[in-house]
Amino acid sequence: DALMEEKAAKDSKPIKVTLPDGKVVEAESWKTTPYQVASGISQGLADNTVIAKVNNSVWDLDRPLEDDCSLQLLKFDDEEAQAVYWHSSAHILGEAMEKVYGGCLCYGPPIESGFYYDMFLENNDGVSSNDFPYLENLCKKIIKEKQPFERLEIKKETLLEMFKYNKFKCRILKEKVTTPTTTVYRCGPLIDLCRGPHVRHTGKIKSLKIHKNSSTYWEGKADMETLQRIYGISFPDPKMLKEWEKFQEETFALKPMNCPGHCLMFDHRPRSWRELPLRMADFGVLHRNELSGALTGLTRVRRFQQDDAHIFCSMEQIEEEIKGCLDFLRTVYDVFGFTFKLNLSTRPEKFLGDPQMWDQAEKQLENSLNEFGEKWVLNPGDGAFYGPKIDIQIKDAIGRYHQCATIQLDFQLPIRFNLCFIGRDGDDQKRPVIIHRAILGSVERMIAILTESCGGKWPLWLSPRQVMVVPVGPTCDEYAEKVSQEFHSNGFMSDVDADSGCTLNKKIRNAQLAQYNFILVVGEKEKTSNTVNVRTRDNKVHGEHSVEGCIERLRQLKASRSKNAEEEF
Repeated sequence: DALMEEKAAKDSKPIKVTLPDGKVVEAESWKTTPYQVASGISQGLADNTVIAKVNNSVWDLDRPLEDDCSLQLLKFDDEEAQAVYWHSSAHILGEAMEKVYGGCLCYGPPIESGFYYDMFLENNDGVSSNDFPYLENLCKKIIKEKQPFERLEIKKETLLEMFKYNKFKCRILKEKVTTPTTTVYRCGPLIDLCRGPHVRHTGKIKSLKIHKNSSTYWEGKADMETLQRIYGISFPDPKMLKEWEKFQEETFALKPMNCPGHCLMFDHRPRSWRELPLRMADFGVLHRNELSGALTGLTRVRRFQQDDAHIFCSMEQIEEEIKGCLDFLRTVYDVFGFTFKLNLSTRPEKFLGDPQMWDQAEKQLENSLNEFGEKWVLNPGDGAFYGPKIDIQIKDAIGRYHQCATIQLDFQLPIRFNLCFIGRDGDDQKRPVIIHRAILGSVERMIAILTESCGGKWPLWLSPRQVMVVPVGPTCDEYAEKVSQEFHSNGFMSDVDADSGCTLNKKIRNAQLAQYNFILVVGEKEKTSNTVNVRTRDNKVHGEHSVEGCIERLRQLKASRSKNAEEEF
C-alpha cells in the first residue's frame, strides 16, 4: 500500500481511457481503477463486471491504470471472465485446504464450468471425503468475509525463501520466472504464486460446492492416471548387459500394459500401511503385436484402450477389495443390460509363490463371490502362475461369450519390482498384493459387443444419432435449423436434412436407414404452431407435439436409460 501511494504521489498524471464504444474517459494514472471507471458509468455495471481488460490484457478491477489505454469491462458471459471467476474460486478452496491439511498447494487452474486444486501431502492419513462438508463451511466463511484479492509484486529471492518447503512452487520460480520480481495474490492468510487477475474479493463468489467426481470410476475409488505410451526398455538379460549398455539410450517399446508403470508409481517413495489400499486407474492406449490371423474386427486389435486399474493392498484387505470390484462390475453391466458368467480360477500345477498364501487368497475370493450373491463356478487349476483370478464373461447377440472384465490377483509383480510398505508393526518389508481390475476391458471389444447386442439400433440414451429434423420444403429450412438447435442445446445429438434434391419420403427413409431414433418432420403448420411431427426409425408415427413437450419427454426417456424409447414415447 505504501509503494502504491508513493507511485500515485510521484508518477500520477492525467490519462485517457478509451471504451469499446469510442467514448473517452479522463482518469489519473496510478490512482484510477477500472472499477472506478465502471462506477462512473453505472453502479450496476460495476457490480456485474467480473474483470477488466486493459489494452487487450486481463486486469484486476482494483488495480490502478498506468497510462493511456483501452478498457473493456467483462461480465460472466465472457469466457475470459469465467476463467477468472473459476480461478478465484480455486484460491478460496486453496485457503480452506491449507487451513485443514497444512500441505503444499500446487496447481489450481480453471477448467470448463469449474476448477480444481492439487495439494501435496507428506502423508494422506487424514484426508477423507468426510472432510467435504467442513471444507464447504470454511469456504462459505471465507466468502462471507469478502477477503480482498491483493496483487503483490515480490522479489524472486524473497519468494524462494517463502516457498522453500514447497518444491513445486520453487521449481516454477527457478524454471519459469526470469524477472527479478513476480506477482503473488493474497486473500486472507493465503499467499499464492499467481499471474492473476482475480475478482475484487471473495464475496463475489456467491457459492462454492465441493464434490467428488460423480462418474462410476470415482465411485470405484481409483485415482485416474495417464501414463506415457513409450517406455525405455530397462529389464535386460544379464547375459547381454554389455550389449545393452550400448543401446539402452536408444531402445524403446510401445506400452503393452500399465502394470509396470503403476508399480513404479507405487515405488517412487516409501509407503505406509495407512495408504493401503492404494488404487490407480488408466484409460491409456496399449499395444499388442497380435498375429494377423488372430485379428477380428474390433474384438481383437493391435492398438486398443483398456479401463485398466491396479489396487495395491495387504493380504487382509483382499476380500473387501474384491467385493468392491464385483459391485462395480454389476453396476456397469446393469447399465448396458448384460448378464455375465463368473468362474473362480485357482492354483495351477506350475505356480510361483507360497502355497499357504494361495490358499488364503483363494478363500477370500470365494467368500467375496458368495457374498456377491451371483452364481459362480469353480474352475480348478486355471489360475495364472502369479495368482488366482475371477474370470467374467458376457454373451453377445449371437451367443458367443467374450471375456471383458478381469479381476486378477498378483503376488509376483510386487516381488519383481521389490515393492514394500511399512506395516503396523514397523516392519518395512511387507509385500503388497496387486489386484488387476478391468470392467469394460478392451473398450474396442466392448463397443463391438454393444453394437451387435443392439443390432446397430442404439438405444436413445447411448445413440450417436438421436434426432433428425426433416423440413418438408425449403421454406421450412430455417425453422428446422432452429428446432435442431433447441434439441442440441438440451443435450441431444441432432441433425437437419435440408437436401432440396430429395423428396420428403426419401429424407425420412434415409433417416430411418441411418438409425436416427426419432425423426421430426416440420412443415408450414408446425412452423406456425412451434410443433414437430414425431415418428421413429421403425416408422411408428406419434403425431404432432410441441417442441418443448417433445424435448421434455425425450429427456425423461434418456434419463431412464429406456431400451425402447421409440415405443414408450
